[in-house]
Amino acid sequence: MKKIKITVMRIAHYADLMELYENPIEHACDMHVGDTFMVEDCVKPAGMCDSAWETLLPFVRELVQGGGNFFDGWMKNPHSAMLSCNDGFRPVSFYVEVVE
Repeated sequence: MKKIKITVMRIAHYADLMELYENPIEHACDMHVGDTFMVEDCVKPAGMCDSAWETLLPFVRELVQGGGNFFDGWMKNPHSAMLSCNDGFRPVSFYVEVVE
């Protein structure tokens, strides 16, 4: 099985949407740009948000098994993916890649 590294690349924050639609949340996310997570045996890494992990997991499974080339050449590195969690108010973008 391949080793997978997940890196937090960007965190957006849509205050206007939060003000209009979200009930106040005191603490929503522990991610920081530059955080990295190593994946072993497709087990969610400690500190990884459950919601983000659900989004990343299908891609991680494919990469762990040696697959890739998602969406017919979407990424310059065919053994990687740029993905975001599904939080529409503060999405976090992750770079998921195979490391040797």
